[in-house]
Amino acid sequence: MTGNKGSMTTENGGPARRLRHVWLVAAQATLMILLGFFVTRVADGHWPLTLEDRLPRAFAEHRSPLGNGLSAGLSLMASTEGIVGVTLVCVAALLVLPRAPRWTEAGFLGASVAVQSAVFLLVTIFVERPRPDVPQLDGAPPTSSFPSGHVGASVALYGGLATLVLSRTRGPWRYLTAGVLLLVPPAVGLSRVYRGMHHPSDVAGGLLNGGATLLVMGLVFLYGRDRDSASERTPYGVPRGGAEEVPAQPGRLARPDGRPTGRRVVVVRHPHNCPDELAAQVRTRLGRHGFTDQRWTSTTVERPGGGLAEECAAGDVDLVVACGGDGTVRACADVVAGTGIPLALVPCGTGNLLARNLDLPADPATALEEALDGGDFGIDVGRVEGDGLPPTRFAVMTGAGFDAAMVRDASPALKARLGWVAYTLSAARHLRDPRMRLNIRLDGGRRIRRRARMVVIGNVGTLQGGLELLPRARPDSGRLEIVLFDPRGAAGWLAAATHLAARVVRRPAPAPTPGDPDGANGADVVAGGSLEYFSATRIEVRFARAQAREVDGDSMSEGALLTAGIEPGALRMRLPRAPGAAELPHAPGHGSQTQHTQHTAHH
Repeated sequence: MTGNKGSMTTENGGPARRLRHVWLVAAQATLMILLGFFVTRVADGHWPLTLEDRLPRAFAEHRSPLGNGLSAGLSLMASTEGIVGVTLVCVAALLVLPRAPRWTEAGFLGASVAVQSAVFLLVTIFVERPRPDVPQLDGAPPTSSFPSGHVGASVALYGGLATLVLSRTRGPWRYLTAGVLLLVPPAVGLSRVYRGMHHPSDVAGGLLNGGATLLVMGLVFLYGRDRDSASERTPYGVPRGGAEEVPAQPGRLARPDGRPTGRRVVVVRHPHNCPDELAAQVRTRLGRHGFTDQRWTSTTVERPGGGLAEECAAGDVDLVVACGGDGTVRACADVVAGTGIPLALVPCGTGNLLARNLDLPADPATALEEALDGGDFGIDVGRVEGDGLPPTRFAVMTGAGFDAAMVRDASPALKARLGWVAYTLSAARHLRDPRMRLNIRLDGGRRIRRRARMVVIGNVGTLQGGLELLPRARPDSGRLEIVLFDPRGAAGWLAAATHLAARVVRRPAPAPTPGDPDGANGADVVAGGSLEYFSATRIEVRFARAQAREVDGDSMSEGALLTAGIEPGALRMRLPRAPGAAELPHAPGHGSQTQHTQHTAHH
């Protein structure tokens, strides 16, 4: 990618460009008609369609008052009256309840329901399919059985609501809410088969029609919208291009140079991950804690840390705040590590792994509030380099192979809408990638030859959902942990998955100590050889051929070398409590970590 981010959005993601996706509706309708012809004229009477009538018959033979009542309720939810009513209520709520009308979101939801219905009616004009030959509990409408209109409408409405919940709200509850909404369409489909109104293939057609509609309408209404607006303004509505100063509040004393009095903070804001509403909360909370001299700078593709380096070079910086994901945190840490300037996190990215490992609250504004009430603690940072990879610091993990390919190929659009779930979709594409031939060298020792699908070097070890990939990793241990991931065959993948899943509920393993053989480079092999762990202060990994590489969730250039070292206690973090204090308040051997930790009172 070249050029500034604003020009990229204007040329490739602006409103006029997005409207061109409307032609996909015609392609969707054509696809559904062709699929209907295939089901009714080509596949009819052939396996597996010869088997699908068994399910409606089985339901008809075992109907019960409870099943009849539940299926009737689900069918009513997806009926024309139910869908239109719920859609009107939701669209009205989007326009009336927020402080500013959500026109784009309302348009997306209303258009999704309307377009799905239009495509459904068009398909039924060309495709004629009788309903299952069983007693039907509902009056059969005059339309074809293929595709299921009830199912398609429920996907457009409830799937559309799930999309808005995931893309326009924050907090862990959004996943539960979206999951419940996404369960409605398959439940409706099951109820329609139960009531004798549709074949299973009709339900599948409805799911496909509704899903395709959401994809097209998402491209038209949602995709690129945030980047369009972010490229045109800073948090204060002025053109981007550098750090902008918060104007002094009315009645506040000012210095002779015009800047307000108070402690000085530099806020590095990712314009997509940190929306205006969150930015306003950050400004307010910083002001309440005495940071009245605020300098804001936005990240770009070319400058992931914005103007932070220049601001720090100018001096008199009391605090740096990173508003974004792990990539933004890494860019900030690379600048402030070793300077003594504390860094606070507003975790609002896709993974937020450093924030998770430091036990910060999931809500971004709450995480900042608690950190500002806490103290300063030193944590380690890693430093990585390689062929074609200039030296850079990392706070979370670096690696190569399966993990890096997954990060590289994850769709930016899906990351923006689905969060870390987008990585699982990308991972599925690389499950059968070939194993890598490599050798590792720990603390200048002998070379160890291995094969693996993935190599991860970590300063911290917990992933999303509490999954402990590197159970011995601690951000203040003075060491790096490395895992070689090499499951072989279905049994190997099952053993690795079982072992890692079990780590979610176990207590964290203690950090290596000088007397621990694992801490002295001894290997720890688990899950039948699928996972092999090492620990060192300097790690060199050489690959037989160039591999995909990543640093803190950012994809880097391919290469055949990774060299990583540790900088103990180099990054000063403002946190509610010392790292690991919540999980291991009395863990033996951790009192010595105070050599990397410094607490400073602020009040």
